[in-house]
Amino acid sequence: MTTAIYSHPDCQRHEMGQWHPESPARLQAIADQLINSHIDDLLQHREAPLVDLADVARNHSPNAIAIVKTQPHEGDDYYPIDGDTSLNRHSWQAALRAAGAAVAATDAVIDGEIDNAFCAVRPPGHHARPSAPMGFCLFNNVAIAARHALDARGLKRVAIVDFDVHHGNGTEEAFRDERRVLMASFFQHPYYPYVDALPITPNRINVPVPAYTKGDVVRQLVLDKWLPALHAFKPEMLFISAGFDAHREDDLGGMGLVEADYAWMTEQLMAVAKKHAKGRIVSCLEGGYNLSALGRSVVAHVKALAEI
Repeated sequence: MTTAIYSHPDCQRHEMGQWHPESPARLQAIADQLINSHIDDLLQHREAPLVDLADVARNHSPNAIAIVKTQPHEGDDYYPIDGDTSLNRHSWQAALRAAGAAVAATDAVIDGEIDNAFCAVRPPGHHARPSAPMGFCLFNNVAIAARHALDARGLKRVAIVDFDVHHGNGTEEAFRDERRVLMASFFQHPYYPYVDALPITPNRINVPVPAYTKGDVVRQLVLDKWLPALHAFKPEMLFISAGFDAHREDDLGGMGLVEADYAWMTEQLMAVAKKHAKGRIVSCLEGGYNLSALGRSVVAHVKALAEI
């Protein structure tokens, strides 16, 4: 398998304060672990371009885009846009790179240049609503890429799988009435963003689980809920909102997954993609805030994508 890593230094220039868990150190931890695991040289490294705003506009309103484009006033370090999300002078550029990585990876996978991709980018995306940023997220990178695959590249069906500990409410809202998209996820409940998932339907398999849920329960959920729906849907491409904050070492979550669980889930999704989607997968970083657990989990995920 040819697996590409998309990233850009601009993604590390966005930051929201030294205290903030969604920090530039997350990307450095991933890069360090890829090198330490001796797989870095086996991957293709690609620079994330700036996204075309027409791609962003397929998923986000003009007001949502304008909010992200806002710059801190002269002399201010940060411009708060909600209780836990702020902008600095580099946030707009970082958001364009993060979404640009997802779209560029989508094009490269569809064009057969690579088999799959992992976008090591920030800010993350799955809480970003069509109408506004939210919860560390500025633009919804996966949703933008999925829209691009459908509306610009002509695919008929795509699936989005989200294994972040938090519910991908922005993604669910973006595609709640979109029959061309299957969304499958689990998420700790009750927990941020403190919204109930919409009812499960044939193309919306978002399953709440209680705190302290461990990998054996999640694996059974994948077998019983996700995989039958994915095989019935027959997606032509898979997108992964790859959050690693359901890891047992992550203090921003309360679940009990370990690296082997992320590898196993990735292997199951690889099998779906090979059967229905020519192996096409684009994965984008979401959460994951314990730096060691994040780096190790991404390595497990990427090794599974690259089959190494």
